[in-house]
Amino acid sequence: MDTLKLISSLAMKNDRRIVMLVIDGLGGAPHAQTFRTELESARIPTLDELARRSLCGLSVPVDYGITPGSGPGHLALFGYDPLQYLIGRGVLEVLGLGMQMTGRDVAFRGNFATMDNGIVTDRRAGRIPTELCAELCTLLSREVPRVGGVEVLLQPGKGHRFAGILRGDDLGDAITENDPHKEGNKPHAVQAVDAADAASARTAAAVTQFLARATEVLKDRRPANYVLMRGFSRYPSIPRMQEAYKLAPACIAVYPMYKGLAQLVGMDIVTGCESMEQEFDSLEKRYAAGAHDFFFVHLKDTDAMGEDGNFDGKVAKLQEIDALMPRLLALKPDVLIVTGDHATPAVNKGHAWHPVPFLIHSAGVPTPRDTVQRFTERECARATGGVIPATKLMPIAMAYAGKLDKFGA
Repeated sequence: MDTLKLISSLAMKNDRRIVMLVIDGLGGAPHAQTFRTELESARIPTLDELARRSLCGLSVPVDYGITPGSGPGHLALFGYDPLQYLIGRGVLEVLGLGMQMTGRDVAFRGNFATMDNGIVTDRRAGRIPTELCAELCTLLSREVPRVGGVEVLLQPGKGHRFAGILRGDDLGDAITENDPHKEGNKPHAVQAVDAADAASARTAAAVTQFLARATEVLKDRRPANYVLMRGFSRYPSIPRMQEAYKLAPACIAVYPMYKGLAQLVGMDIVTGCESMEQEFDSLEKRYAAGAHDFFFVHLKDTDAMGEDGNFDGKVAKLQEIDALMPRLLALKPDVLIVTGDHATPAVNKGHAWHPVPFLIHSAGVPTPRDTVQRFTERECARATGGVIPATKLMPIAMAYAGKLDKFGA
């Protein structure tokens, strides 16, 4: 039996509440000089003390050796097998920005980038401000509203990021992307994965036309003189957490992608957060309101620092999060999960396949036999919780919250 179906058959409603705090890109790797990871280098006394009173271990987001994207990493944390529920990043970005999709749509995510002599020299266009991104999206929407018979709808995100919808008849989403993923390379040609797939070939042709026209419109707007497009996807079919877990879930996040994923699985989206402090403000208010019994709180800054290769910056962000933790603990959630969706070691400057530390704190969690002194990769590797699939964290949290009935007679 599918684990999610099993959980759905056993889930029970009660008044206990679960908070899942996701520190994006939590896991790290040792620094070349100190041989300590970001977690081992950070002063995080609150998280360390919490780990000593919690069930700790490591989780594997997708499978051993597989580096997860943010979508699969979060789906696994919510208890959905990411190999079964394949969700395109474009859909997540579009929904997170409040755009509405129809059956004629293919969603995508985009970046403004810098192009020099046919080479992508900066995939993030110097991290242009959100205001400039909005201005450029307005410009493109005016100058390139349609390519052939396909309507192009754009929505700015944060910084250099935006998302969009290709709306037309008989469009497919099995196409390649132009993003080379590394600076110093030419952008890739966009084409259907399968040349016999006529619907996807139509989408690839529309994207190619849009890129050509967008490049002409942006040619004098350096550093944002080019567009990278990826994550092409149609709207998926996925169970909602209300049915799967009998929960009333809420999402507190800053970045659109995470709001989009949360919306797909049925969470109510809390708006108006632009910083970690505001996210904790919102958690306190929503927790006091009592309308929800599951809270997903997403903290992005650690992942951004890891992707920039900023080891000290990631350490500093971990310490900022630790300083905010007493506010969360004061709420006294019945079950608290602290983990990450994947590792983003600064030495990698990107996501990595490494297992991710987790802790689950509850009055029902027994004191581990082996003493965990710190919330770090090495300490969690020898903890009682072991190394488990990330999809198992939700069932464990549900069990500690008394929300699962007995299986069988």
